Amino acid sequence: MNVIEISKDYIVTGAEHSSSGSQLKWKQDGYWYKADRFGFESLAEAVVSHLLKRSNFEEFIVYEPVMVTYQGQQYRGCRSPEFKKENEELISLERLSRQYTSFGLAGMLARIPDVEERISYTVELVENLTGLSDFGVYLTELMELDAFFLNVGRHTDNIMLLYDTEKKAYRFAPVFDMAQSLFSDTKHTCPPEKGMVECYHSIVAEPFSDDFDEQLKCANGLYDRHLRFDFSANEMINSVRDFLNSMSNSSVYQGSEKRRIGEIIRFQTKKYQDLFRK
Repeated sequence: MNVIEISKDYIVTGAEHSSSGSQLKWKQDGYWYKADRFGFESLAEAVVSHLLKRSNFEEFIVYEPVMVTYQGQQYRGCRSPEFKKENEELISLERLSRQYTSFGLAGMLARIPDVEERISYTVELVENLTGLSDFGVYLTELMELDAFFLNVGRHTDNIMLLYDTEKKAYRFAPVFDMAQSLFSDTKHTCPPEKGMVECYHSIVAEPFSDDFDEQLKCANGLYDRHLRFDFSANEMINSVRDFLNSMSNSSVYQGSEKRRIGEIIRFQTKKYQDLFRK
């Protein structure tokens, strides 16, 4: 595993590129770096992006686990290449809503009782404000990923668009920041002593429902199904095992963390069998 020394000049204090605003983040030499804060977030990022290479998704960011040395301390972390083009900035749906409507999207969604209506409202709002088409498909793809990988970080401040400040135009951001997937928060929500079933009952989805299956069913009903993996369920399980074993020489990832990821993937492949090649 690479050990990267970060200069103190490269600390990033904002929430860009991460759903956890107080997470240590740096940008150096064309890469974004972020440190684990609650558990094995970096390993979760790496596993998700590894599996997306065998999916029908074309726009996603690949994460590489690294050790970061910063001001004399070492952190488990990951790095990813900068994906913003010149003059582009990331704008969350929450910021977009407040910028053009003077009220927050999260607050508005809380006033809408029906999950389908919340999704439809969001899609209509974004398409009207940005001129983008097929935002419903893009949003559904995120919901599919979140349901499969159990990503609990998809709040309205973590659904992003890219905005070109010169062309005054928006485009969809690639899939990134899946750090809160796969029960990665071992400090609070899913500590090692909790079993799989208990962890499942501890997590909640966002932003349209606290139940992954409910918001996925509604999104698929509105905008069809999209996510597919280009291998069988057993091949995915083996791919995750091999990927985790490839880091066996590194002592920074505990066996319990790797086993937890393997257990989750096995469970999810059984639950979502229709995503795989038969």
